[in-house]
Amino acid sequence: MSVAFVFPGQGSQTVGMGKALADAFMTARHVFEEVDAALGETLTATMWEGPAEKLTLTENAQPALMAVSLATMRVLKAEAGLDLRRDAKFVAGHSLGEYSALAAAGAFTISDAARLLRIRGRAMQQAVPVGTGAMAALLGLSFEDAAAVAAEAAQGEVCQAANDNGGGQVVVSGHKASVERALEIAKAKGAKRALLLPVSAPFHCALMQPAADVMAQALAKTNVKAPVVPVIANVLAAPISDPQEIVRRLVEQVTATVRWRECVAFMASQGINTFYEIGAGKVLTGLLKRIADGATGSAVGTPDDVVAFKTARAG
Repeated sequence: MSVAFVFPGQGSQTVGMGKALADAFMTARHVFEEVDAALGETLTATMWEGPAEKLTLTENAQPALMAVSLATMRVLKAEAGLDLRRDAKFVAGHSLGEYSALAAAGAFTISDAARLLRIRGRAMQQAVPVGTGAMAALLGLSFEDAAAVAAEAAQGEVCQAANDNGGGQVVVSGHKASVERALEIAKAKGAKRALLLPVSAPFHCALMQPAADVMAQALAKTNVKAPVVPVIANVLAAPISDPQEIVRRLVEQVTATVRWRECVAFMASQGINTFYEIGAGKVLTGLLKRIADGATGSAVGTPDDVVAFKTARAG
């Protein structure tokens, strides 16, 4: 079994995502209805009609992306006979995508995942006053060099490597002034590009500790089961299945580096050569090709993608 399913994080959202799935498949519609019911509002209206600014709000983007991923998984199960326990060796997700991966593997119900991601999105947004923090992408530096840039830029403030995305793409996060210093230091150290990202808060750094505390409380009240296949944890780049450890690592994940490059490299080292990115967009599929030599990646998130998945499996 050389297949893994991976789930996208924030930034992959677009107005209209999931609509074609809902129109084509009743199983997808049921997932979206379940998410709306769990949140007590029609998140689907924001997803399908916008405005984009409302969908991009962290508290909306996080459960919305999970909804599209889980709707896609339900459709693959109904239309293509997908059985994760039988058909996959691992699942993994980028940041909020880890919740999608866990829900897909049965560790959370979809309703609990939606509620947790709404809480997570709000808590991350509220952890830091608007304008206090920032994030920046450093392109063309190794992770070690980018981490050294962040450390040099901190100067008593917070500046951390937040996302190790692979392919020479590292995101740093922290106080705005320190992140701006990191841009200049990175350019001096030979980064191809260094640019501020249009995000509303400095995710995956120590400034998010208030949000980590909120998630510890929320997860403590949630029924977490062992997933049917191991989940590669963002903070470990290694597989976990124990419910207590899953909770602990999700709390750590709020302030820790998303070690995506290492997550993919680990899966590749375990013989994974086929990756399916489930849900909105193709961000992870693009990164994959720069991390795992010779691996194939396919994005599945539309009715046409479902037909292609089914055809490939039949062949």
